[in-house]
Amino acid sequence: MKKIIIIGLPRTGTTSVSIFLLEAGLNVAHMGFTQDCFYAADAISDAPCFSDYQSLHKIFADARFVYLNRNIETWLPSITMLLAKMQPHLAPEGKFHPIMKRAFTKVFGDLNNIDISDQCYLKNCYQKHQQQVLNYFKDHNNFISIDIEAPHGAQKLSHFLGLDFISDGFSVYNQGLRVAAWDEYKHPNKINSNLAGVNRRKFFSY
Repeated sequence: MKKIIIIGLPRTGTTSVSIFLLEAGLNVAHMGFTQDCFYAADAISDAPCFSDYQSLHKIFADARFVYLNRNIETWLPSITMLLAKMQPHLAPEGKFHPIMKRAFTKVFGDLNNIDISDQCYLKNCYQKHQQQVLNYFKDHNNFISIDIEAPHGAQKLSHFLGLDFISDGFSVYNQGLRVAAWDEYKHPNKINSNLAGVNRRKFFSY
């Protein structure tokens, strides 16, 4: 199994795809903050994958990269809600992991100095990230873009990854105001984002 790195932005279905891959029998991390987490997981999603995909591609050259596309008009209110919840914790003194803070800042800017209700600003962040991803992977065959709400999206992903897994589609998690479905979902194949092993809790030095 080649490593799978899911590089869609938050609120594009990262949790839904991560749980789909768990149920397909893979070891999955939703966010990865250590080298050992990345090495132990078959698939990793969310931060810092969505911001660091170019560096991660250099480390895992034969990995499969999965971009999650979502209708921007439904994404905007969802990401606004999420960023409002996260904003205090993304501040320098906030409780979130430094790598997570860096990932969000790279895509969205300093959230403590912008108006997160500015839909034009957030739309530009989404479109800029999307275009950068598509430009970077345009000549690579280890890349796919899917919309989890589109027909046959699950089958398309399974075929791309070479999974022998029958599913009618993705179960959608974290709808509405929900943000903690991954933490609540119990499965033995979940990989700890802060997994410590031979590399302790070191991250990559790119």
